[in-house]
Amino acid sequence: MKKYTNTGSKDTRSGFGAGMTELGQKNENVVALCADLIGSLKFDDFKKNHPERFFQIGIAEANMIGIAAGLTVGGKIPFTGTFANFSTGRVYDQIRQSVAYSEKNVKICASHAGLTLGEDGATHQILEDIGLMKMLPGMTVINTCDYNQTKAATLAIADHHGPVYLRFGRPVVPNFMPADEPFEIGKAIVLTEGSDVTIVATGHLVWEALIAAEALEAQGISAEVINIHTIKPLDEEAILKSLEKTKCIVTAEEHNILGGLGESVSRVLALNSPLPQEFVAVNDSFGESGTPEQLMDKYKLNNQAIVEAVERVMKRK
Repeated sequence: MKKYTNTGSKDTRSGFGAGMTELGQKNENVVALCADLIGSLKFDDFKKNHPERFFQIGIAEANMIGIAAGLTVGGKIPFTGTFANFSTGRVYDQIRQSVAYSEKNVKICASHAGLTLGEDGATHQILEDIGLMKMLPGMTVINTCDYNQTKAATLAIADHHGPVYLRFGRPVVPNFMPADEPFEIGKAIVLTEGSDVTIVATGHLVWEALIAAEALEAQGISAEVINIHTIKPLDEEAILKSLEKTKCIVTAEEHNILGGLGESVSRVLALNSPLPQEFVAVNDSFGESGTPEQLMDKYKLNNQAIVEAVERVMKRK
């Protein structure tokens, strides 16, 4: 089993900020728009170094999406930034009509996604955003796992023509993906090879899946862990190739069980290879106020929950 090491915990939103800083230097067509959350989205360096390409829209998210769509007409590559709740739910109509339907080259970048937003509570902890965005025709949906991968994804989407939803988080989490790991949109990464069960995880649950795989190894269970950073387009080939060996799968995500990664994987199974699947996700509920650690434990989004899901699914083989 290949070992991935936490090289120092960092927040994924800082990976986005580092990517934006680099893009500002490399690509003069990249512009940034923010809805009054410069510090939270780590736009500080971009604003300082490229004030002529930074637009502070204020608390007017719908207007921000409309402006971003307009900027693409002149050849600019706009990156919008605010919390995931305000990036999707609040402005869904504008995204649908002005970005997705119109096929505009807008990069919708969303921080503070999921339960790990923490103490701000249920009104800010959007758990349905992946579902909202993946249903839009032509929308690419990316959910990164750590600082390095978020930076790499930020750079990659600038070169991808078409609308993108890039989802990342607020808390400090383990940084374990190699800084030089290539980021290919739509291409999953096999982190550990195994023969007994496939674990596909996205976002903050990828590290938890690796911890779970070590615990399972101690029990004599060989788990294959796959980092699904791109929810859409989904790497169906990687999933089916793994299932040829393992014959069962667990999906893990910081999202509602309805509409997320798990349901996308279920579709792949239904159409190609109906095999047992178990889900680690929020079970059709809103969140609540609490620390990220408290919430991930209460809603069973951790390595222990993944181990238990593996035990259940293997009994169904």
